[in-house]
Amino acid sequence: MAIIGSIIKSIIDISDSFNEDTNPVEEQQEVLKNLLNKAKNTEFGKHYEFEELLNADNFEKAFTEKVPFFDYNSINAEWWHKMHEGKKDVTWPGMPDYFALSSGTTGKSSKRIPVTQDMIDAIRKAGIKQVGALAHFDLEPDFFEKEIMMLGSSTDLSKENGHLEGEISGISASRIPFWFKGYYKPGEDIAKIADWDEKVDHIVQNAGQWDIGALSGIPSWMELMLEKVIEAHKLDNIHDIWPNLQVYTSGGVAFSPYEKSFKALLGKPVTIIDTYLASEGFIAFQTRPETDAMRLVTDNGIYFEFVPMNPDYINQDGSIVQDAPVFSLAEVEKDQDYILIISTVSGAWRYLIGDTIAFTDIARAEIKITGRTKFFLNVVGSQLSVNKMSDAVQELEDHFDIKIPEFTISAKRNPEDNDEFYHYWYLGTSDQANEGELAKKLDESLKDANKNYKVARGKALKGVIVKTINPDIFYDWNAANKKKGGQVKMEKVMGEEKFKEWEDFVKRQ
Repeated sequence: MAIIGSIIKSIIDISDSFNEDTNPVEEQQEVLKNLLNKAKNTEFGKHYEFEELLNADNFEKAFTEKVPFFDYNSINAEWWHKMHEGKKDVTWPGMPDYFALSSGTTGKSSKRIPVTQDMIDAIRKAGIKQVGALAHFDLEPDFFEKEIMMLGSSTDLSKENGHLEGEISGISASRIPFWFKGYYKPGEDIAKIADWDEKVDHIVQNAGQWDIGALSGIPSWMELMLEKVIEAHKLDNIHDIWPNLQVYTSGGVAFSPYEKSFKALLGKPVTIIDTYLASEGFIAFQTRPETDAMRLVTDNGIYFEFVPMNPDYINQDGSIVQDAPVFSLAEVEKDQDYILIISTVSGAWRYLIGDTIAFTDIARAEIKITGRTKFFLNVVGSQLSVNKMSDAVQELEDHFDIKIPEFTISAKRNPEDNDEFYHYWYLGTSDQANEGELAKKLDESLKDANKNYKVARGKALKGVIVKTINPDIFYDWNAANKKKGGQVKMEKVMGEEKFKEWEDFVKRQ
């Protein structure tokens, strides 16, 4: 019997009992009050008169009216750049201990997002809450004695002007408590390796020595790692080498587009738990098995606001127009796409994180990631969000019995049809399928799911063109433009200029 595992499971069951009957709306009000109070004497807090906002009859409304929206470019140009010049108390008291590097899904240049000690503490508390939520999942006691594979970016952080820099997964992994190190794989030495291929080679070499019970990481890179292990050890599936694998904690992107290809690597079912850890903070995590939606972390260092997803509210550069309507958690509606806005204990204020979400359960503050603001395809009025595209791709997988873990799309003129606009899709699949039939089915699915797309198809949008390619090309593109592994994600929608680079890259493969 797994005695230690039984003890740990009992502790988790007890700790989780204290997390019930919370009020997310009240928690959010308290979080904002604490944020304003702690930052009132910073340069930012003085500029936007946080002291007065705290004394307002409705401080949430006063905050919304006083402080403008920021994206990375605007807050960095106006405020965060001062911290790189050595200035303290800019948007949060003191100086940040870390800067999280994030190239996101666009461009080669890294953003440098401050990560304060308060944020490190908030991430740790959210992680403890997530562990507590495991009480809701039907896991055997021996699971809590198995090792956990955390596949993230390098923990070998670089020193820059008195602080450390690295991707958020590397920063988090570098701060794991001493008691967890015995469970943590691939271990400190391998985790420090910056080159993704080299890191995976070491994982492959050591895989047979580990008893992995859980995996954690971005789906695309996790799949690629598992494939390498299976191939190198000549296995039928990953359970041949890790028979006790029971849990996969996904993060960074929605798991659903990868579900079919991921499960094909398994020998038996595992519990999938979605998480939402961004460079800007621990946003949400799945708390119960009845749904794959995630609960917002509403009591722990992040204040959330929500702008309805509408192309009229988004500027050409992806920022939000300042007069866009915005709602608090108390005002949101179910199944409405919202642009996520956050204010945090790292000194991000009314900050456009770049993701869109929808509420599946308002009382529980449960959400799903529905896409990216920059991945909203609205050429000729089609108004397609990433979740609609992903749903249509999943229909292709089911209808044609194929796996499509990656895709990208652009709207451009077709020189073979009088320069009319078409949607060009590249689908990553190793399975055989007729491109014409895929295009027809994809078009039908999008017409059924989106009335704006259907209207556009009757007017300026003349058709759909599909090309299938090996999924590895998507990973090679990331390697050529940014790097492999870590927090890197494939852009689902490209502008014409970027798409031309993409098509030229594909032709060279």
